[in-house]
Amino acid sequence: MRKYGVIGAFLCFISLNCVAQALVVKGAKVRGDTSAQSIALVFTGHEFADGGEAIREVLKKTATPASFFLTGDFYRGFPSLVKALKKEGHYLGAHSDKHLLYCSWEKRDSLLVTRKEFVTDLKNNYREMRKLGIRKKEARYFLPPYEWYNEQIAEWTKAEGLELINFSSGTLSHADYTTPSMTNYRSSEQIMASIRRYEAEKGMNGFILLVHIGTHPERTDKFYQRLTQLIGELRQKGYSFVRVDELLSQS
Repeated sequence: MRKYGVIGAFLCFISLNCVAQALVVKGAKVRGDTSAQSIALVFTGHEFADGGEAIREVLKKTATPASFFLTGDFYRGFPSLVKALKKEGHYLGAHSDKHLLYCSWEKRDSLLVTRKEFVTDLKNNYREMRKLGIRKKEARYFLPPYEWYNEQIAEWTKAEGLELINFSSGTLSHADYTTPSMTNYRSSEQIMASIRRYEAEKGMNGFILLVHIGTHPERTDKFYQRLTQLIGELRQKGYSFVRVDELLSQS
């Protein structure tokens, strides 16, 4: 089990606002308790759901709890899949209604939405969740669209009675959406190698590991097809998988 040293912990507190061992970046929790050998496997989804059934089956066969952050469009488009995930005990949360880009890629402090647009879109996301039996009080964690936000978004999220979270940095798991035509394309083997490398060098205690529930048809090398292997390897390393609310509830 890896732990931060005294100096590392102090620097973490100063630079990342470490609260009860949870790492916070720009107002969002990005990692849970680093003294616990637990990982939250998180899936996000908007327009693609091609991996939904395959992911469900792997999670069921391996008895792995997971967390799904989905847009209003996803909840509207794939209600049967959502109901199945809910019945199987996975965490279901919000990912915005229309997958808005909140702030500039080049200048993160520059907002691209007003507060009214943000709140309206967020409420529409929760309205769709409510139609499927997911109550807001059971889904207080919010993962922003594009996994991109700033301190203002974190403040607005808090004002709505929610808590902003994001994935833990260090691996390429979130790059599973890329297609061969993109300059930032990463193959499933490259993604898996990055996870193995990070785990070996730094450990993944309290990690929020993000994967997409579906990707563009142009990407035929689907990383979710490596899910059984991923779960097995990390369990062999001694990690347990928990829902994101369990991972963060004690942080």
